[in-house]
Amino acid sequence: MRMHRRTLLALALASGLTAPSLALAADDTIKIGLLATFEGPFTVLGEDSERGAMTAVEEVAGTVAGKKIEIVKGSSDASPDSAVRAARKLVEQDGVKVLIGPLSGDEGLAVKDYAKTQPTVTFLNGASAAQDTSFRDPAPNFFRFGTDGAQWMAGLGTYAFKDKGYKNVATVAEDYSFPYTQVFGFMAEFCKAGGHVPSKSWVPIGNKDFSSVIAAIPDNVDAIYVALGGADAVNFLTQYQQSGGAAPLIGGSITVDQTVLTAKGKLRDVLVGTPSAGPTADTNDTPSWTKFVEAYKKQPGAFPSPSLFAHAYYINMKAALLGLDKVGGDVSDGGAKLRETLSSLSFETPTGKVSLDKNRNAVADIFLTEVTENADGTLLNKLIKVVPQVNQTLGIAEADFTALGAVSRDNPSCP
Repeated sequence: MRMHRRTLLALALASGLTAPSLALAADDTIKIGLLATFEGPFTVLGEDSERGAMTAVEEVAGTVAGKKIEIVKGSSDASPDSAVRAARKLVEQDGVKVLIGPLSGDEGLAVKDYAKTQPTVTFLNGASAAQDTSFRDPAPNFFRFGTDGAQWMAGLGTYAFKDKGYKNVATVAEDYSFPYTQVFGFMAEFCKAGGHVPSKSWVPIGNKDFSSVIAAIPDNVDAIYVALGGADAVNFLTQYQQSGGAAPLIGGSITVDQTVLTAKGKLRDVLVGTPSAGPTADTNDTPSWTKFVEAYKKQPGAFPSPSLFAHAYYINMKAALLGLDKVGGDVSDGGAKLRETLSSLSFETPTGKVSLDKNRNAVADIFLTEVTENADGTLLNKLIKVVPQVNQTLGIAEADFTALGAVSRDNPSCP
């Protein structure tokens, strides 16, 4: 039964609480929304995102600026509509003033637009990595302390062409903004080095049957670049192995993530030796990464190593907590001081220094990797090279980068 506010006040005063103490009690908690894909083909990704976020919360013992952190979860299924519905509930019904998320590319674009309608709420990205979540028409209250999908590819196109000797590569990727961004990042280097991409296959999220996709891959390519995540990656890799596919693979970041490397079956037969790049490397032996891994592994159901989704949600949650601490947990001004603080925030993470550019997008280190088999039989991404402090224009002058055009199915092209 819901009591009238005056009745609650009378009962509280009768029990000895004063009005000032009641105000303090109402203000001793900070609600933070956590939006991730807890439904659909990316469910396993969303679950690991939560582990990363909670690792950051537990680092500060669940409090910031003397206030208890209350996590309110919102669930999406990787579709833009579901992400906006979940964000709207978190903001307009649950009353969060800080929201971490979403996870997937198109979701990020949609939540960015929703953020523009909620100027007193501070949004920090989860793992959503479509380029234009921040590069074109950014929202002033949306921050991305994790790099985007094109940044994740830094070093890979050059490595594939020069070190692996791949001259002609086909691509297979999901048909939405994040894989467009990943393919763009790979091809920016690969095409510049002299490589060619004669064939691109785009598939919907949740695709089950890849037989026609596999059959359409040209026989004369040197390798196949794959940017599929979650169940889609597992289904493609399994069917490619079963079909006797012989061309080596190049991995998009989410295709060789721990959410895929830990899947059951004979995926190792096609994955071992696959080069990739991204925001993390499993064999990173720096003390900061090792410490993060040990803390993450205390989370229920943790993978042998944190996925890039756990890493991204950890970084963004960490940024939110650092910002809240600097403003004393005070968002009573509509979050203005918090957003001002976040805009200039720079800090050390398990994967090195992160800072923001003018569009509030991260500048950070990227890791060139290769899938290898550990002594215990598990698969992991071995660190090959660190590409330091990659910005969103990939080191290209902003005007020249903008002139390349927005990422899409057809851009870039080097057939």
